[in-house]
Amino acid sequence: MSDSDNKGLSRRQFIGTAGGVLGAAAAGAYVFNQMDFNKPPISNDTPLPPSTFSVKHIESDVLVIGSGMAGLFAAVKAHDAGAKVTMVSKGRLGSSGLTPFAKGIFSYDKNTSNMSIDQFVAKVSESAIQSNNPVFTRQLAEHSKARVEELKEWGFFDSPLYNESFSRPINERAIPLHQRVMITHLIKENGRVVGASGFSLDKPNLIHFKAKTVVLCSGSGGFKPSGFPVCDLTHDGTIMAYKIGAKVTGKEWNDGHPGSAKNSGSSYDNWHGQVEEKPSITGADIHHDLGVDINYQAYKIGPPITMGPPMGPPGKNSQQQAQMAQAKGGPFVPAAFRQRSAPPPPPPQKEGGILALFSGKKPGGGPPPGMGGEQVGGSSAGMAIHKSEGLTPINETGLSTIPGLYAAGDALGSHMSGGIYAQIGSSLAGSAVQGAIAGEAAAQASQNTPSVSVNADRLREIEQEIFAPLKRKRGYSPAWVTQVLQGIMIPNFVLYIKKERLLQAALAYVEELKEHHVPMLIANDLHKLRLAHETENMIITAEMKLKASIMRKESRCSHYRLDYPEIDHKNWQAWINIYQDENGNMAFEKQPFGSWAKAIS
Repeated sequence: MSDSDNKGLSRRQFIGTAGGVLGAAAAGAYVFNQMDFNKPPISNDTPLPPSTFSVKHIESDVLVIGSGMAGLFAAVKAHDAGAKVTMVSKGRLGSSGLTPFAKGIFSYDKNTSNMSIDQFVAKVSESAIQSNNPVFTRQLAEHSKARVEELKEWGFFDSPLYNESFSRPINERAIPLHQRVMITHLIKENGRVVGASGFSLDKPNLIHFKAKTVVLCSGSGGFKPSGFPVCDLTHDGTIMAYKIGAKVTGKEWNDGHPGSAKNSGSSYDNWHGQVEEKPSITGADIHHDLGVDINYQAYKIGPPITMGPPMGPPGKNSQQQAQMAQAKGGPFVPAAFRQRSAPPPPPPQKEGGILALFSGKKPGGGPPPGMGGEQVGGSSAGMAIHKSEGLTPINETGLSTIPGLYAAGDALGSHMSGGIYAQIGSSLAGSAVQGAIAGEAAAQASQNTPSVSVNADRLREIEQEIFAPLKRKRGYSPAWVTQVLQGIMIPNFVLYIKKERLLQAALAYVEELKEHHVPMLIANDLHKLRLAHETENMIITAEMKLKASIMRKESRCSHYRLDYPEIDHKNWQAWINIYQDENGNMAFEKQPFGSWAKAIS
């Protein structure tokens, strides 16, 4: 071998490198030979045995699970309608889930808007390619201003932190609030929900909540990706509801938020310009944004993708337009939303963060937070478009297919804007609107519902299921299983740019995790116990996403199939519902657009 064959290494460097490799191999062989294979395997000798847990029972009319924007309004309106309310949250009031990130809130004012409510609904439907539920779209416009006015009274717009403003109405009404409690089970008796169970994340307390009605405001979730503030949301509410028989919808859609390639794993570095700003109000301006366009570009021409403000008229953002032209094809964008101009810039005091994202203004002289420069995908992997996934509603109040169980916000698959982002600030406003409506409906329903005793044997079963990871002597850590799941699901060519062969391959891995690894998850403290239950929820969510993506044999909005790249108006004017059949297997059905699902009898 000549020196030139060593690709720039000198002979001395090459010999030194080779020697280092041989040395490492020898060291590895030495370690291997020193291993004692007669030693017993390490067991999970937990310092937190289940016998140390205390068990509490709490009873109310309405139980609200979650303390974000939807949970706030659900609790307040249920209380104001005369119900005894209990609120429980895995995090802290107004500071968990996506609340620290959500800073733009939509408010429709018929006196100042340039479009009527009918026009607003029609335009959202056009952007969503009919995948939205117009009942919830209209509900957003009709009620958003009233919710924003209440938030003003509570001081919501005075600080970037929500805890203080959220605490005011909760404290004024003396609504019991249980924070840092992970709910793992919904309880069903005689065909209806009657409560929920979970454990404290701070001390060994197990709590059974008994209620006449339950409102799930537990948010959406993902696969704990890096670079986006969704890491503590794992679809807990959705999977709990699915396990007691509720129908779930919207799992094939994908959120397309990118992250900055610089410090890509840091959510704060990506988004602190938005996290630190005070909330602001947005008006009616319909978009077709944050689908999987840049995922397609990266797939076709390779990363990195450079991104600036949203597409303007021809000649602007030429680098971004050149990337799209080079990629060719890809997700369909309705004609009215192609190469549109950005909305007028907001007043100077409101620039930055969420408004800068869509106005083209750059806070502090730099790009909008998380959305400028070289991009990486997968930062919100596992999350769908806001309001497009969650429990399937049977009416406009957010009542699920399980009697007594309501949902609101990102826990409700309302399809408020369908499978695409159509209105900036609608997610936060939609959570407020839906939470208020669901809370009031749950309170009214509780007045006509007699208290139901919970089967003691069922409670003991739930306790054993909660404690199972603590009791196992051998198994897999939830952190490792989560890493395996991320490796399966987050690749661009699995989750975003789909084709059946790869979806089926990923599904085989996920089913293996569900069948073999979930029953072997172990924990030895409260934090790992939380992780174990979250990991199971993410694995079931992954199965749902893969199977729903295989089933929808078309491309529409944020669901893109390389093998079915066109919209299929003949066969797919429908949402997909997921539920358990009589044998406990995951089953699927189409629900035609414009119809309601039926309650489970």
